[in-house]
Amino acid sequence: MQNLLLLHGALGAVDQFEALKPMLQTQFVVHVLNFEGHGDAPDAQRPFRAEHFAANVLAYLDAHEIAQSHVFGYSLGGFVALTLAQTQPQRVGRIATLGTKFGWTRDAATKEVGMLDPQKILAKVPKFAEMLAKRHRTLGWQAMLTRTAECMHYFGEMGGLTPAQVATLPHAVRVMIGDRDSTADIVDSLGIYRALPQGEFEVLPRTPHPFEKVPLKRLSVALLDYFLLN
Repeated sequence: MQNLLLLHGALGAVDQFEALKPMLQTQFVVHVLNFEGHGDAPDAQRPFRAEHFAANVLAYLDAHEIAQSHVFGYSLGGFVALTLAQTQPQRVGRIATLGTKFGWTRDAATKEVGMLDPQKILAKVPKFAEMLAKRHRTLGWQAMLTRTAECMHYFGEMGGLTPAQVATLPHAVRVMIGDRDSTADIVDSLGIYRALPQGEFEVLPRTPHPFEKVPLKRLSVALLDYFLLN
């Protein structure tokens, strides 16, 4: 069977995919990994960056002697998948992204960072704080918020991923977004799709941004349909 690698989003870890994996394992050898500093993965003592996470993916592929793998990236994971495809195109097969925020500005970063205040999270959504604490054992959940906020500010400064940057990618890429996603921007997603030489675009119905609220049966059907194409 072919390999399929699942990449988690910001503040995420491999546990995000526990329910999705069995839906895909009938057709693929499914792989997951934590980016550095996420979950129980060691911290590399450097800022969170897409290129660093792409290096984590490359190291995983090398360690498992995987010459090439299809990749599904949720949110930040989609950003990382395309970053890896730019630098190591031969290691990546088909790519699918869901809910990836491609375009970043300083204002957009400030807005996103405003939702990462530990005290506000404790006061308003304590169960989310509890989940983050259980998930991120290496850094601790509050340090994870701080590091992620810094990464978002960096994205805001550098402008995210632009259509020009993906215009030469030779890979088949399906850009997916939920119709109720309030984080990823549909206009930016369309811009990326239109710039891709082998791009596809799909809107998932009744789908908000948080992966925990994504209808997984619908997502799994879409992924199997796409990755099994000849």
